[in-house]
Amino acid sequence: MSRTLPQAKKAWLQRRRLPWADRAFWATTALFAFGILLLVSLIVYQLTVSAWPSLTKFGLGFLSGTTWDPVDAPGHNLFGALPFIYGTIISALLALLIAVPLSLGVAIFLTELAPAWLRPPVSFAVELLAAIPSVVYGFWGITTLIPWSRAHFEPWLAHSLGFLPLFQDRGSAHDMLSAGFILAIMILPIISAVAREILLAVPSTQREALLALGATRWEVVRRVVLPYSRSGLLGAVILGLGRALGETMAVTMVIGNSPQILLSLLRPADTIASRIANEFTEANSPLHLSALIELGLVLFALTLLVNALARLLVWRVARRPEGTMHV
Repeated sequence: MSRTLPQAKKAWLQRRRLPWADRAFWATTALFAFGILLLVSLIVYQLTVSAWPSLTKFGLGFLSGTTWDPVDAPGHNLFGALPFIYGTIISALLALLIAVPLSLGVAIFLTELAPAWLRPPVSFAVELLAAIPSVVYGFWGITTLIPWSRAHFEPWLAHSLGFLPLFQDRGSAHDMLSAGFILAIMILPIISAVAREILLAVPSTQREALLALGATRWEVVRRVVLPYSRSGLLGAVILGLGRALGETMAVTMVIGNSPQILLSLLRPADTIASRIANEFTEANSPLHLSALIELGLVLFALTLLVNALARLLVWRVARRPEGTMHV
């Protein structure tokens, strides 16, 4: 008879046969899990209710609008989120472009190449970067990174690669490139720490098998370690991307806070988080405040979309055979 019952009912009957302590433990943990779902639902509900005036006034045009004018006549303000969406995505992708090679290089060095006495201090130094407050990164960017970049790095870029639109029209010292560098430094310890743990989980027998065949260290890393751990490494990269999308204070201090869409990385820009941080306490009308809250709702949806895509990518990558050696 039990074979004809639905799967959920079978599981419920199995729990009924458990001792009361096990049933209580199951109920408590289930309550915690559903509490997380409830909390997320409440956040979405509150954001939607607070952003409703902006949602009804601008509709989908809020996402494609390029004008952000909170000082117009009350009730006739124009708010568009596209410059902030653009700045958020481009700064995060620029940070990944810089941080991913460095992070993977650090992780590979610590797991495959570094002598035993060097691994603890280097690992501690990398993890220490994650403990530094974001406002300290922003202050360091203003006092050190931006002056150095303005005096040395950006002139070199403009001279050597100025024929590319990405490195033309040097403007303010605060620009998209500076924000990308700051974000890259901030997400580097996250990606490298997670990647290091993933690489350490690769079975030593996989390495030893290829070394026994006469392979070099580089061949072991390329043919065994990286293929075996590719799904986990992809998850580490997406984790860093999530941090970059939502970073606020450090980006606010170095990006220039200019709501414009420009192809050049040497011009000021803005992000969703930095715009909210700059204007939330100074909103001069209910519609202005509602538009800022809708920006938060857009950032929430963007983060949710990135995580959903990441889960899909990790799932697809994980389905492929891993750890196959080709000699």
